[in-house]
Parts: sequence; C-alpha cells; structure tokens
Amino acid sequence: MRSLALGAAAAAGSSPPAAAASVMRAAWQAVRWHVVVPGLQLAVYVCATMSLMLFLERLYMAAVVAGLWLQRRRKRAGRRRLARDDARKRMRLDDDDDDLESGEDRRCPMVLVQIPMFNERQVYRLSIGAACGLSWPSDRLVIQVLDDSTDPAIRELVEVECARWARKGVRIRYENRSNRNGFKAGAMREGLRKPYARGCEFVAIFDADFQPDADFLRRAVPPLLRDPGVALVQARWRFVNAGDCILTRIQEMSLNYHFAVEQEVGSACHAFFGFNGTAGVWRAAALADAGGWKERTTVEDMDLAVRASLRGWRFVYAGDLAVRNELPSTFRAYRYQQHRWSCGPANLLRKVLPEILRSDRVSPWKKLHLLYAFFFVRKVVAHLVTFLFYCLVIPACVLVQGDVHLPKYVAVYVPAVITLLNAVCTPRSGHLLVFWILFENVMSLHRSKAVAIGLLEASRANEWVVTDKLGGGKAAAATTAAVARKEKKQLLRRREVHVLELVMGACLLYCAVYDMVFFGQDHFYLYLILQSAAAFIVGFGYVGASVPAAPS
Repeated sequence: MRSLALGAAAAAGSSPPAAAASVMRAAWQAVRWHVVVPGLQLAVYVCATMSLMLFLERLYMAAVVAGLWLQRRRKRAGRRRLARDDARKRMRLDDDDDDLESGEDRRCPMVLVQIPMFNERQVYRLSIGAACGLSWPSDRLVIQVLDDSTDPAIRELVEVECARWARKGVRIRYENRSNRNGFKAGAMREGLRKPYARGCEFVAIFDADFQPDADFLRRAVPPLLRDPGVALVQARWRFVNAGDCILTRIQEMSLNYHFAVEQEVGSACHAFFGFNGTAGVWRAAALADAGGWKERTTVEDMDLAVRASLRGWRFVYAGDLAVRNELPSTFRAYRYQQHRWSCGPANLLRKVLPEILRSDRVSPWKKLHLLYAFFFVRKVVAHLVTFLFYCLVIPACVLVQGDVHLPKYVAVYVPAVITLLNAVCTPRSGHLLVFWILFENVMSLHRSKAVAIGLLEASRANEWVVTDKLGGGKAAAATTAAVARKEKKQLLRRREVHVLELVMGACLLYCAVYDMVFFGQDHFYLYLILQSAAAFIVGFGYVGASVPAAPS
C-alpha cells in the first residue's frame, strides 16, 4: 500500500483538514488501482465474451437462413421443370395435401379450437368470430372459449357472443371457471378434460386478440397428417397495429427477426423451437405424452414445447402462414409482457435443466442446442450483456478514463453487425434503427432484472399480468379518437412517469458530461447523451399510446 504510506507521510507535515484529504485521496487511489480498475477490466472481458457468443450465434442463424433461401429457390425451379415435364405425376405426389387445401372434407380430422381469455372486452368478438369462420367441416370442429374473466359484465358479453354463434349452427362451447388456478395453462388443461374434447385429434390455440384466416386449418393440419412424428405446427404473427406508434414499430422489428430467423432455424436444423403460445396446432397425443399443460412457470407454452421435444416429438414452423394479432401499444402493458417473457424462460431453465440432461430420447447435439443456444445465449446472455455492457460497464469506464482497455470491436463493430442482421427482417423501419437500439438498451434494465428473478426464483418469478389490448385496427383508432375528444387534458396529466428509467437517464447524462468536460477523446459522450435522452423519453412516458387511467 505504497500510496497510503506516501499519503500518510505527506499528511504528517500539513494541517489536519489537508492531512485528512490527502489520506482519503491516497485511499481512493489504492482502491481504484487494486479493486475498481481490475474489476472493470474483468467485466469488460466477460462482456466481450458474451458479446462474441451472441455474435457467433447470430452469424450462424444468418448463414442457415441464407442457405434455406437458396435451397427453396432451387426447389421452386425444380418444381417448375417437373410441372413442364410431368404434370400428372406431380399432382399425384401432392394429392394428399391438396385434399385439405382445396376443400375436400373426406380426410378432415376432429379439431378442437381453444380460445383462452381474461377480461378481454375489446377483442373477444374478433377472436371468436374468426374461429367460427374457419373453413372446416362443422361436424369435425369444436370451438372452446375458455373465459377466466372476473368481471361479470364481460363474462356475460362473452357468453352471449358464444350463444349467438351457437344459434347459427357452430359447435361452440363456453367454459368459465370459479377460480384462476394455473392461469392460462390451468384453463386449457381443464378444457381438454371436457368429454366433447377427448375425441379431438388436434388442438388449435388462439389468444383472444388473434384472428386466423378462414383457410388456417387447411394449411396447418396437412404437415401433421403427413408425418405422425410431428407434434406442432406453428404459424407466424401478422401485426394489425404495427404502425400505431413507435413502440409497436419497435416490437415489429424484434418479433419479425424472431419469426423469420430464430423460429425458421430451429425448425430446419433441430425440429425444435419455442411454442409461441398461440397461432399453432398441436397433436393431442403429443400434448398428452408430454404431460399436458403445467403452470410451474409463466411460460407454460415454452415448457410444453421443451417437454414434448425431450419425448422425441418434432415441430414444424410454417413461415408462410400468418395470423393477425395485436401488439401492446402502451408501455405499461409492454413492460409487463417483457417481464414475463424474460423471467419465464430463465426460471424454466432452472427447472428443466435436470430433465434435459437425463433425457435419453434426444441426441447430444440437440441437448447442446437446447441448453446453450436456445436457453443460455438467447434467453440469458442476450439480456444480461446488453444491460451490463452498454448501461453499466461503458459508463463506468468513462469515469476511470484511460485505465481500462475497452476494445472497439466489442463496443462498436459487434453490436453494429448484430443490429444490421436484425434490421434486415423489417426494412420499412430502417430509419428507426438508432432509436430501436437505444430503446432496447433501456428495456434491458427490466429484462436483466427479470432474468435474475427467474434464475433465483425470487418473489416475482410467477407474476402473471395479462397484456392489455385495445382491439387493434379500427377499434383501437375509434378508442383513441374518443379519448382525444373527451379526455385530452386528463391524459396529459395522467401520463405515467417511470422512476427507474429517469434514474438511469440521469446517471448516463452525468457520465456523458463528465466525459465531455474532462476527457472526450473516444467520444463516448455522444453515445451516452443519446442513451440518456432515450431513457428520459421512456421515463417521462412519451413512448407508446396514452390511455386514460381507470376511474377511482
């Protein structure tokens, strides 16, 4: 502790205040060089490692998607040549699938359509109407509305809507529980136990805001009939309100990448991906073989998919089959949704790890994919490295300028490539790329906290808050117009303030000013100013739609 000794020696011949200040400076220098700087340097290396893990995973998926695109292009060319050379032979090969897609009813199996909902005043008509409009033989289709609503008025509205369709000849059943045990998983588990559901070969699931096209079943069921080893056909989502506000545009960018890349690669390379909880068709036998619905985490859909995969079942992602749905348009709803989507997988990893290691029905390669790529890199590392590196390590490095080596490839090049790979899936929102990066960094605060809660199974690990929906499209526009006419002043006064984001913005702004005044050679203050501005914008409630607060 040479610095402390020098400080003590200097203090011996000075006044008491000056001596105390000298000792404190010496003590700080000792802590700085022996604790702070080595700790920050270690943090930089850890973040660099996690960034490279994420970078290589994204490159691998991009290469697979490019290969799939080239393969499909060659197949389309080959089909055109076959069509010219031997049209009759090709028709015989495709006859089984065409039976369903062209409207032939003789091979249509029994299908149960489950629509779980909870106090869905704005969207219940949309989902029920779309399900009742599915093109499928009426005697081979049962629609089951699983209404866990606690509001008696909404419960009555949903029941009346079901009765209206029943009078039209649709086989629709309204089910309401006296409790919400198990939440969505509990409702669907109870629904499958009904006598009329036991004879159904397949189960289609749609959340309350999802509106499938009439031909959905005729396009989703054939892969299940063609291959008895396939347990699930998952469709992609098409967002009806993506252009409502900047929040929905940002979500569209992230989810388009999820479907176009992550789900596509999982289906093609491993016959496994996370079930999205809706817009999919399950084989009832596979669902039962996997143990059915369980509520041990808030991602019961991913839990079911993992257990089914460990039993040897395969999944198919139908990227050309899209189902309309609504994105959360308020920041509060989006934040609760992201907590559930980040906490749930981390908590599931904690609980399913022994099952994956013990499984003898899947290959070591698939186990590695599940544990490393699917869970660790995408569900844990991706959230932690964003917050730790861009919101903690970089600002801390600014405060100890010159003493910590921060490689430029980690701070600039790697995130730039990852961002561009993500943006390719939504070219129309390319001009929002900078704000998308900054907003994702702000959201990493909540996602990282949720991951930690899930891994440690803390108090909020099983928190379930239903995502609020406004109805999308015309319904949402009408709601917004009514609010603007009647309660504009009230909305301005009720705009939510988010304290964590404001504190984050203030800290980043302090680091930016410190860098700009005392150092500034690396221009980190430019990033910090932009990032603090994004945090303040979110903190003062200027991201997402504004809706009136519930009357007290």
